[in-house]
Formats: sequence, C-alpha cells, structure tokens
Amino acid sequence: MEKAKEIFDKLWNSYIELNPEVKRVYDLFKNEGETVVNDHIAFRTFEDPRVNIDVLAQPFLDAGYEYRGEYNFEQKKLYARHFEYVEFREAPRIFISQLEVHKFSEFLQTTVYSILDKIPSPLLQSVDLVDSGASWGVPSYEIYNRLREESEYAAWVYVFGFRANHFTVSINNLEKYNTIQKVNQFLKDNDFILNDSAGEIKGSPKELLEQSSIKSGIVDIDFAEGTFPVPSCYYEFAMRYPDKDGKLYLGFIAKSADKIFESTDYYEKRSSKNK
Repeated sequence: MEKAKEIFDKLWNSYIELNPEVKRVYDLFKNEGETVVNDHIAFRTFEDPRVNIDVLAQPFLDAGYEYRGEYNFEQKKLYARHFEYVEFREAPRIFISQLEVHKFSEFLQTTVYSILDKIPSPLLQSVDLVDSGASWGVPSYEIYNRLREESEYAAWVYVFGFRANHFTVSINNLEKYNTIQKVNQFLKDNDFILNDSAGEIKGSPKELLEQSSIKSGIVDIDFAEGTFPVPSCYYEFAMRYPDKDGKLYLGFIAKSADKIFESTDYYEKRSSKNK
C-alpha cells in the first residue's frame, strides 16, 4: 500500500495545484474536525493502445490493485473500469474511463491521434504518464471549442491531459456531515456550485450509492490564441450503503457516473447564491 500512497500523494498535489478550489473544500471539512478519506480517484483517457485503460492502470496494478468492474456509457461513447486494493478495503478505488474515439467524426479522431503522436516515447513507457498532463504542447482554443461540440470529455483531455480528473470524499467517514444532504448544503453555504444534472444527488440508498459533486473550478489556460477561462478538475462526494449481506457496496452506477462526468462541462462561473 505504501507504493500506492506515493502515487496518490503526487496525484493529489498536482490536483490541488491545478484547481485550488478543491483544496478549499478539503480545508473546510478539516476545519470542521472531519477526517477526509478518499473514496475513489478518477482518470480520463482515450481507447488508443498507447494510452488506454490498461496503460493508465498499470502503476496501480503494480502497487497491488485488482480489476473489479466495467461500465459502458453509450450516449457519451465511453467505456470504464474500476480497480480496488483488495487487501485494504479502505484504500481509494481507481476509476478509469476512455473515450471510444472511433465512434466520432474524422476531425475528432485526427485531433486525438495527432496529439498522442506528440507524446515523447519514453513517457508512454513510464509510470509518470498517469500524471503527465498535456505533454503534447500548447492547445488551440479553436480546436478546444470544436471538440466540445462533439465531446466535452475529449475537449477536457485535450487541454488537461493525463491527471486525476477528480478525487472523492467518502461521506461514510464523516461524522458531522454524515449524509449527502448535509454535505451538499454545507457546500452551497460556502458558495460552491453543485452539479445539478439529473438532480444534485445521483443514485439512492436503494441502489447502495449516492453521489454528488461540485462543478469544476474555472482556471485560466494559455492557448495558442491567448488566455481563456475553462473548467478544470472537480471534487466528488460519495455515500455508500451495505448490501443484503451487510457488506458495503464498493462499485459504481453507470447512470449516475454518466451525470457526474458533466461536472467538467463548460460553463461561466457565477455565485451559487445568485442561482
């Protein structure tokens, strides 16, 4: 587990450096005396064999993780798998999704394959790939917006590359804010904007998992055409329930995850108090 922790620490530092707002969320809970435990960490990639799920998962498999489930998102044309550290159930799950590039336009396919061709060969063979960012260079704002027309997911990876897309607070490990409703209200009271696609709460106790998330923080990115604000990473919150055997459900619900993906969709920042 020590090997995995080293990876997580590096990922966390890159994550909060990119979007300081998620560190503010973390600090708010810590200041309330809460213990913040990661439920899962998510990554995005493409189906290309150079960078697909198998490639990004390798550092975690080497650290002791095992494959535990797969998910399909037909509308967004995504496929995903999740991995668990079986010997330590409290370890964060790893959720990796990949865009099914072949199902999109020639423009999107050409763009994706052209940026992947620019990744240095040594990096493709390195454990550092999972946290390497956009190693293909400065993005184009025009291309970013054209990608968004087809896939917000593709546009996000084009700009931010390979990194932790989000960390997730385990509500099960919170004491004061021990329900997803309390967590959501706490976030809104502190002026965070929740992802309300299909409702602020995705899932239900009956489905053994409830999830919510804040919308991605807006950050200024240097594009070839100039500097523009775009959504970056976000923070998710998960409440898990025991199954009929009394064991805590550790998987994911595809229809809920489908809406959580939209936390990185483009939007213009405004105060949640003015909604």
